[in-house]
This record gives sequence, structure tokens and C-alpha cells, in this order.
Amino acid sequence: MPGIVITIVAVVVALVVAIPVTAVITTSRYKKNVESKLGNADAKAREIIDEALKTAEAKKREGLLEVKEESIRAKNELDKEIKERRAEAQRFERRVQQKEENVDKKADAIEKKEAALVAREEELAKQKKEIATLNEQRVQELERISGLTSEQAKEYLLKIVEDEVKHETAVMIKEMESRAKEEADKKAKEYVVTAIQKCAADHVSETTVSVVQLPSDEMKGRIIGREGRNIRTLETMTGVDLIIDDTPEAVILSGFDPIRREVARIALEKLIVDGRIHPARIEEMVEKAQKEVEVMIKEEGENATLEVGVHGIHPELVRLLGKMKFRTSYGQNALKHSIEVAQLSGLLAAEMGLDIRLAKRAGLLHDIGKAVDQEREGTHIQLGAELCRKYKESAVVINAVESHHGDVEAQSLIACIVQAADTISAARPGARRETLETYTSRLKQLEDITNNFKGVDKSFAIQAGREVRVMVVPEQISDTDMVLLARNISKQIEKELEYPGQIKVNVIRESRVTDYAK
Repeated sequence: MPGIVITIVAVVVALVVAIPVTAVITTSRYKKNVESKLGNADAKAREIIDEALKTAEAKKREGLLEVKEESIRAKNELDKEIKERRAEAQRFERRVQQKEENVDKKADAIEKKEAALVAREEELAKQKKEIATLNEQRVQELERISGLTSEQAKEYLLKIVEDEVKHETAVMIKEMESRAKEEADKKAKEYVVTAIQKCAADHVSETTVSVVQLPSDEMKGRIIGREGRNIRTLETMTGVDLIIDDTPEAVILSGFDPIRREVARIALEKLIVDGRIHPARIEEMVEKAQKEVEVMIKEEGENATLEVGVHGIHPELVRLLGKMKFRTSYGQNALKHSIEVAQLSGLLAAEMGLDIRLAKRAGLLHDIGKAVDQEREGTHIQLGAELCRKYKESAVVINAVESHHGDVEAQSLIACIVQAADTISAARPGARRETLETYTSRLKQLEDITNNFKGVDKSFAIQAGREVRVMVVPEQISDTDMVLLARNISKQIEKELEYPGQIKVNVIRESRVTDYAK
């Protein structure tokens, strides 16, 4: 054991001594290698530096050569440009000199012209003074010869010219109106006569009463009921007055609403047939009659569209058309009038080569506003246009509805056709009836309009207001003035009155001479 320890100690000591020795030897070798490598690197560095210096010197010489060449080239170009600029400046200088010479010449010419103009102006001023003097002398001489002042002569000449212009204007208007009327009347008569001949329509004046026949006079008492309860119930439910008088076997239904009157008539006829007349039964029959009338309205609208041949109308407009069966205008049934206008519009459109279906559609719907004008505020034209817009009718139809009474300007020939057809239908004899008060008022207004014109002696409305004859004072109105007077009266009538058809203005000038033999 001690021997092993000694051995280990000897090994350790040997190692301790060997490691420093090995390190010293290794270090000395490493230093030698490093010194040799540094020597080689210094030699290479000096070689690289020498080569770089040589290359830089060569580059420097090349750069100097290029700079010299570039400077020489730039100098040559600059010299060339300077020569060109110098030549151009010389040319410009020559042109300036030429222009200066021309300007001098023109200035001399202008000075000469100015001198001539000054002299001419002086001459003209002198001549003007002479002319003014001569004109004054001429006017004075004319005033002395004529015995009139210049103002009086001017007024006289203006009056003569005015009379001549008025005469020529009247003659020209008369000739143009004659030619236009001859051509227009000929064509219009052909179209209208052809359309009317092809359209046959009946004219029945509607009234505000309906008559219900009774099987016997004792039925009147049953209709009245105990203490009048039946008749009161019927009048309350329908809104129609029942007139039970001495008329044998008849009851009169009076009311301004035709639909309510029709409901009352149907309900009363059903009650008479049934025989059981009491308030509960009356209410039941009135409800049934209202449903029947509603169905009738729808059927009448559909029949009207079928009769005219117009399809695709909104169901609500069709119902309103049927409602017009119970609407009257001056006693003329509104639905029959609309059907007739549609037929006439189609015939006139065919004569003129226009869209027949569109013309019929516009004619059928032109008075659609009358179906609701008693329920809403506004004219039947405004309401009709609103309804057509609401239910997507075309712009042509809407314009025809708005313009058929002239409230809006017609924008298509179809609108003019509807207006003409409406006038034809309304102006037919027997188509409409007026009350005596309305009739006399319209005639008086017509005469008052014509009497307000200067030179009118008397006027007479004749032919139910279709013509007005105007007697003029011959000393105040000449033959040529009659043309202008008739035109002005027509325009005033169109402006102030509303009327179906047209009114003929007939101006009459008559001169009479009276003497007495004694």
C-alpha cells in the first residue's frame, strides 16, 4: 500500500513538472509560426499596396485624359452654339430693322389719314349745320303752307299710318282666317260626320225621382206602417225620401243620390213582393239591395269596357266606371256619355291614323272623376287625373283627362280628339238639359260680354246660346274693324264663359239713311 502511494505521488510530481515544460515548448513554437506568418503578410500587403498605387496612377491618367477630351468636346459645341446664336441674333436684328421701317411708313400714312379725317369732319360739321338750317326753313315753310304745326302734322301722319296698318291687318287676318277655316272646316267636317255616322247612341235625360208601382192602394198603408215606423225606417236606411200621395198605385222615391235611390227602389220592390213589411225586414232587404247594387256597379263597368273594347284597366277604375251609371251631368247619364266619347274618339283616331285603343281608353276615362266628385273635394278633372296617376295610366291618358275642358294644354292629338268627342257628345240636341235659371243666366252673361265692347249698339244671344248677333254703330266701327271686333269678342267669351260646343259670333254693320217727303 505504501508502495502504491509512492508511485502515485511520483506520477503526480512527474505530471506537474511535465506540464509547464510542455507549455513552454509549445509557446515558443507558436511564436515562431506567428512571426513567420506576419512576415509573409507584411510582404503581401506591401505588394498589394504597390499594385494599388500603380492601378490608381493608371486610372488617374485615364480620367485626366477623358476630362481633357470632354472639355475639348464641350468647348467645340459651345463655340458652335455661340456661332449659331450670333447668326440668329443678326437675322433677328435685320427683321427688327425692317419692321421699324414698316412701322414708320404706316405711322406716316396714319398721320396723313388723320389729317384727312379731321378735314372731312370739319366739312361734315359744316354741312350738318347747313342741313339743319335748311330743314328748319323747310319745316317753317311747310307749316306756313299747310297751316299746321309739326306736332299736328306728325299726329295726322301717325293716324293715317295707323289706319292703313289696321286696315291691312284686318284684311290679312280675314284672308288667313278664311283660308284656314275653309281647309280646317272641310277636314273637320269629314272626320266628325264620318265618326258621328258610325256612332249611334241613345240620349235619355235622367231625373231625380224613381217611381215604384204598387199592386194596390192598400199597400201604401202597409209601407207607411203603424205611426209611420216602416217609412221612417226605410228613409233612414236608404237616405231617400218616400213620397206617398194621391198618385194611384205608385210610390215616388226622391233623392239626388242615384245609388241610394236605386237601393231604395230594389228594397221596396222586394218588400212588396215578399209582403212582410216591418223594420227588421226592411233592414234585411236594404242590405240585400246594397249588395245587388254593388254587383250591378261592377257588372256595368265591365260591360262598358267590353262594349268599347278597352282591356287592362285597373279593377278599381272599372268599378268607378260602373258607379258612373248612377251619375248625371245636365241630365245626361255619365256612363253613357263616357262610352259615346270613347266610341267617337276611336272613330276620329281611325280617321286620323292614330292609336285607336289608346284614344278609346282616354275617352272612356276622361270623366272618371265624376264618380267621386260628390264625395271628395276638387273638380272632376283634378280627381280624374289623380285616379289615373294612382292606378298607373299612361301620360297620354292623364293629359287627355286634364285637358278635355281646356284647363291644361293638350300635349297630344289624342287629347285634342277626346276634347272634340266630349264636345260633340255634350252638344247633341237632347243630350243635356238645363234649368231655366241656368239657361237665362248664361244667355245674359253672353250678352253682357258683347255689350261691353266699344262701338256695340245691341247684342242678342240666339239658338240656345250657340250664336250671338252683335249690332254695331256704323259711324264708330268700319268694315275692317268688324273683323278685329269679332275676334276680340270671341276671345273674351272663351276667357269668361264655360260652355259645351262652340258659340258663333256674328257682327252686323248696317247703314240706313232716312228722309221725309213733305
